Parts: sequence; C-alpha cells; structure tokens
Amino acid sequence: MRPLAIVTGATGGIGFAISRCLAKSYAVVGTYNSSGKSACQQWISEMEADARLVHMDIADHESTTAVVEATMSESGTPEVLVNCAGIAADRYFSKMSFEEWERVIRTNLMALFSVTQPVYRKMCEAGKGSIINISSVNGERGQAGQANYCAAKAGMHGFTMALAREAARFGVRVNTVSPGYTATPMVSAIREDVQAQIISGIPTGRFAEPAEIAAIVELLASEKGAYFTGANLHVNGGLHIG
Repeated sequence: MRPLAIVTGATGGIGFAISRCLAKSYAVVGTYNSSGKSACQQWISEMEADARLVHMDIADHESTTAVVEATMSESGTPEVLVNCAGIAADRYFSKMSFEEWERVIRTNLMALFSVTQPVYRKMCEAGKGSIINISSVNGERGQAGQANYCAAKAGMHGFTMALAREAARFGVRVNTVSPGYTATPMVSAIREDVQAQIISGIPTGRFAEPAEIAAIVELLASEKGAYFTGANLHVNGGLHIG
C-alpha cells in the first residue's frame, strides 16, 4: 500500500498539478468545493487508480474537521498534507466589505487550523510527516487591491514557522511554497494586454507552469527535502527577491 497524501484545493490549477505529481509515489486524496465540481471528472480521469476526491467546505471548521477525520479513519495517517485551497476577493481596501475581508481570511488562513490540526496530531504519533502550505508571492511583497489575500498568505508563512519549531522534535516538517504568477486557467483568463504588463515585470519573462510549482512540493514531500523545515521557497521567476 502506498503512503497517503492529502491535497486541499486539488481541482484548481496548481492543486491539480500537485496531485498529479504526488500520485507517482502516493495514494492521493484531494478535496474540492462546490465551485470545483466541473473539474472533478477531469481530475479523476487523469489520476492514478488509488486517488479519490472528497467534498470539503474548507471555511466551515466543524465540517472540515469531520471530513479530515473520516478520511484518516478510512485511509490512514497521511505522510504528506498540502494546504493549497484558497480564494481571492480583490478590491481596494477603502471599498472592501467586511464580508470580503472575512471570507478570504477564513478560507485562506483560518482553515489551516481546521485541516492541519487533526493531521498534525496523527503525524506526531507516527513520528513523521511533511506539511506544505501554498502561499503566494503577494504575501511577501504586497499587492494593491489584495489586502485580505496578502494578509492571509503572509499569515500562512507565520503559521509555518511557528509550527515547524513545535513539530521538528516529532519528526514532522512544515514548509511554505510561495508561487508567483502561474499559468493556470484563472491567470490565462486575464486580458492579454494585462498579462503582457505582468510578464514585463517578471525577470524570467514568463509565467510559471503549474508543474514547476508541483516539483517543489514533490521535493519537500520527499526524503530529498528532509532538511527543509520552516522554510519559504520562492518560486516567482524573480518577481520578488528578498
């Protein structure tokens, strides 16, 4: 039986690539929400036989915890957890509603507690595990119109650093990956002139491919990444260096 990896937000552009990459070595349980239903069939058809999807309302603490607990009861303790699920609700702060602020913080940051705590406890009992949190370049450099998103993504790495210090003695590693602009369907839907403007500010002159983000996750999940913990791996083509 292959070891288990859980990937939240598995049907999104980056989450799909991560799932596909990890499926080479792990049995993968991916999560999706109602907005990801249309991508589910493609995910299932392209994944290995021992991969499955579960529905999760990641912003709801009680239901999320119940789904995670049920998944572990059925499939065992994961060796890898990838927190990839996230949303954006962009608006300049002067016009941002509290609902837009709270929804992004709840989904992108507060959900880390609901998903990670039950998995972390089991990993500590097992004496091994790798937790990988997918943040963003904009959590490091800031972006106008994304005060909610940037706050959540910056908080994600603060969570990583704190938990890494607690987890090391139990054999559990915790790291962050911070992608830059990536060629996902969401980014590809941006107007071509706006895409060109974004690319002009990226030293490498292109968007990342989702598979390039997934390769970093694969490294952190594996024994080759065994000395990484508390790190934030920047995968942004030089858009932010620091």
